[in-house]
Formats: sequence, structure tokens, C-alpha cells
Amino acid sequence: MVAVMVLVDYKPEARLWGLMRLVLGALRPLKAKGLTFFKVLGSGHDGGFSLSPSTSRQGLFCLFETEADADSFLDHSSIMAAYRQRAREFFSTKLFAYSSRGSWSGTTIPVTAAAPTDPGPETDPPEPRIATLTRASIRPFKARAFWSKSPASEASLGHVSGCLLSTGLGEAPFLRQATFSLWTGTEAMNQFARTGAHLEAIKAAHQGDYFSESMFVRFVPRAPRGCWKGKVFG
Repeated sequence: MVAVMVLVDYKPEARLWGLMRLVLGALRPLKAKGLTFFKVLGSGHDGGFSLSPSTSRQGLFCLFETEADADSFLDHSSIMAAYRQRAREFFSTKLFAYSSRGSWSGTTIPVTAAAPTDPGPETDPPEPRIATLTRASIRPFKARAFWSKSPASEASLGHVSGCLLSTGLGEAPFLRQATFSLWTGTEAMNQFARTGAHLEAIKAAHQGDYFSESMFVRFVPRAPRGCWKGKVFG
């Protein structure tokens, strides 16, 4: 199986269309060959980790049976053409899981790739070698405690050496949240995960039983391309 992550920042005149995509995404099935799972995702203010929603940034996460199905969706589907036409920034990547724990709405992501060796070859500009996706359904009575920890933890991603992209995403305000990020290698990613505000947030979530469902996946990204927050990939 192959996952796909799409990030889009809509042009001002297309924001209503984007809002309707977000509303209808939970109600109208997305149809594509080989598609087994999908989520249309909102984002925090400025594409970050905030209780204030973004009016222009969104994500789309999909799971396909084969890489050929994923390629066909990205390159030839009408919905991807519609996204690109209305976007001032558009980013996409294919994702092959090498570590996967937990589930998303009951769906698990199978491991289909070997973990990348570290360190990898240096490139200029640096290329993403690892992608991470974390998501959780927050217990309603734990939401206040979660949000007292999460913003400080995730906001620090933007200043971490080795992190090439990070964005906050969510299915529903406050209670169903996700983080997607791209990294140059495991050393930088592990250093972030095991120190500072992020480590404190992980400990608090575990000890406080914040989540009714969670998922933590590490991927090998393939064919990252497009632009996100001014950074060009591919």
C-alpha cells in the first residue's frame, strides 16, 4: 500500500471552494482507482498548530493499493487538477511506511518499506528522507490539558535543524488533530522527539490518557514536489 499527502494553500478567490471541500469531505466519498482510505483535513492558522483555523490551507491524506494507483490519482484525476487550479501553493508526496503504530478511524497503515540508513548522502538543497505523521482523537474532557501542551511542542518544529516541512492538520476542531513533517534524517527527527517541549507533551499525553485513538507512522517519502510556505520541493 502507498499513502499520499497533499497540502494546498488556496487563492483568495477559491477559499469558499476549499471550505466546501472540507465540509463535503466527511460526507461525500472520494472515488479513485485503488483508494482504500482518505481524509480531508483542515489546518491551523498559517498552516501551523493553533486553535484558530486557517481559511486557506488544507490537507488531503489518502491510502492506495498500489503505487500506480497513487500516481494516476496525483497526475490524472480531476480532483487533483481542481486543487492545482485553485492553489497558490500545492505540495504532494507519496509515502511508504517503515514504522507504524495505532490506527486512524480503525484503519492501520501497513509497513511496506525498509527504514532508511542514516546518515544519507548530502544534497544541496537538502532532500527529505523521512516523513512522519502523528494523529490522535482527543478525549473531550482532556482537550484543555492537551492544548496546554501541544502548541509549544509543535510550534518548535519550525525552528528545528533537519526539519524541512511541518504543518498542523485536523479532521475536526480541537479534538481530532494531526501533524505531518519532513526530515533530512533520523538523527534530527529523534533529537526533536526526545527533548524539550515535545518530550514533555508526549509524557503528559501518555500519563494523562489523552487519546481515545492514535497513530504514529514514519515513512520513506518518494517524489515530493511542489511548494509549501515558500519552500520548493522536487
